[in-house]
Amino acid sequence: MTEKKLAPGARIGIVGGGQLGRMLALAAARLGLSCHIYTDREDDPASEVAAASTIAPYDDEQALSVFASAVDVITYEFENIPASSAEFLNAIKPVRPSPAVLALTQDRLVEKNFISGLGIEVAPFAQVDDAGALARAIAQIGRPSILKTRRFGYDGKGQSLIREGSDLAVAFRSLGAQPCILEGFVPFVCEVSVVAARGLDGDFVAWDAGLNTHEHHILAKTEIPAPLGDDLRARARDKAMRIAEALDYVGVLAVEMFLVSTPTGKRLVVNEIAPRVHNSGHWTIDGAATSQFEQHIRAICGFPLGVTHAHGPVEMINLIGDDIFRWREYLGVPGACLHVYGKSEARPGRKMGHVTLLKTAERDDDDPPR
Repeated sequence: MTEKKLAPGARIGIVGGGQLGRMLALAAARLGLSCHIYTDREDDPASEVAAASTIAPYDDEQALSVFASAVDVITYEFENIPASSAEFLNAIKPVRPSPAVLALTQDRLVEKNFISGLGIEVAPFAQVDDAGALARAIAQIGRPSILKTRRFGYDGKGQSLIREGSDLAVAFRSLGAQPCILEGFVPFVCEVSVVAARGLDGDFVAWDAGLNTHEHHILAKTEIPAPLGDDLRARARDKAMRIAEALDYVGVLAVEMFLVSTPTGKRLVVNEIAPRVHNSGHWTIDGAATSQFEQHIRAICGFPLGVTHAHGPVEMINLIGDDIFRWREYLGVPGACLHVYGKSEARPGRKMGHVTLLKTAERDDDDPPR
């Protein structure tokens, strides 16, 4: 399919209606573009800020065809849509990032093989298709290790920690006795992520690496810059660039990495790829020259990519569940930028919004609510 570059006035189709789609639509509007959301839920927050919405199952080819015919380019805001649906859409209008990227990142085993095939270090891993294969994998990799479903896992879902004494058959059944991957435990110092973008013309840019803190397997906070020296910072960027180029990627992606410290030095171990705008990049809306959402829109439309420098040290805090009810406190903090996603119900573990704290001289000594 011809790589068509768009212009203001074009319409972007976004598959998925969550907060990432909402923030993409808001960024697109700043560039004179409108968005059409395709979602299977009537109350998704992206639909509130888009020009049009289609509400239908993700495998409804008739609805997908009508949707694709009404837009100029298509992207997606989460990975758990059928790869076959992305392929179907791509036959009508360009899907960026490509359906091949989506299919690769939907399967943890395929993704790990791809990354390690580039000569980039990942955690030790083994394919697990049944309880017997799990026992053999444990003998190879050891404990502690983490058993993960190969597909449809996020925010700690679809995972089981294998410790000394863990019943392997029970662990495998707890994940639905479905195809899995066993990953060796990485004794990391911290997790960092590089959010980057690659344009239609192959241009590559990246924001500074962020330090990620998780609580209950959900990202709680990202701090910019991550505590990396210049060499590690450059190596992190290089890994993201090599992955993007090997995928012939178009759009924003995030590469999560573990920082490992050994007597012989520090190294970065890639954990996973997210083929979309990413929670750890939300700080860019207020804290960088170009946000990850605007950058993604620029990339998929064939626009020039924007510069990525940060305005200074930044901290992004996720508002999860009832945290959202503290919105008034955050509005009273100098330098705090509040983002509320417009979801109808606050539930435990549900991302309801985020706040970006700009570490200017005026507010360094402030004590923001936690």
